[in-house]
Amino acid sequence: MALLEVDGVHTYYGNIEALKGISLTVEQGEIVTLIGSNGAGKTTTLRTIAGVLRPRHGTVRMAERDLTKVPANQIVRMGIAHSPEGRRIFARMSVKENLEMGAYARNDRDLTPDFERVYTLFPRIKERLRQRAGTLSGGEQQMLAIGRALMARPKVLLLDEPSMGLAPVLVELVFKTIQEINVQGMTVLLVEQNAHMALSIAHRGYVLQTGKIVLTDTAPKLAANEMVRKAYLGEE
Repeated sequence: MALLEVDGVHTYYGNIEALKGISLTVEQGEIVTLIGSNGAGKTTTLRTIAGVLRPRHGTVRMAERDLTKVPANQIVRMGIAHSPEGRRIFARMSVKENLEMGAYARNDRDLTPDFERVYTLFPRIKERLRQRAGTLSGGEQQMLAIGRALMARPKVLLLDEPSMGLAPVLVELVFKTIQEINVQGMTVLLVEQNAHMALSIAHRGYVLQTGKIVLTDTAPKLAANEMVRKAYLGEE
């Protein structure tokens, strides 16, 4: 039984069909990546799973529970946290207040172990707790966005373009941290434009083109696939 399952989902923006019947699974403990060009439907897939968008047809299930009509805030309580494209931090709030917002859906109020976990993963964040989040560098904001999602104690972490706009040294740091989070037991569904980095840490992957899944395989096999190498890895 898959921990997360998307089955035959069609999602629209108005009359425009963005997802055209996609199906995918994420097993407990995996890193699964979605790769594809801009406009392929990767972000829409994560937004649909998180409940921000409603599919017109098809279902989203976690541990066999249907999430298709569940409000987004309840989906967080059920164990899915979303670190969105563009980070979407609360710029005028402090770093610590942003982290506290990540735990808004929890019933327990002892956040100390969760703060410590974020500080261990991202020592820079601990150094800037009282600083306004909007004054952080791009890399620090990305660390904060991931840390905020982890404060919800999710079973599945949705990551949308975590390397966007970052210097290469920070890209490596972010992906190393994603691996570390996964080793600690977190299941991750990763959307990433940098297909080379995504496939280097993922277990499996799906290739999206114009709202449809056209290829799926283990990450090493996708990285060796001729079409993937030409279209997404920049190889001839």
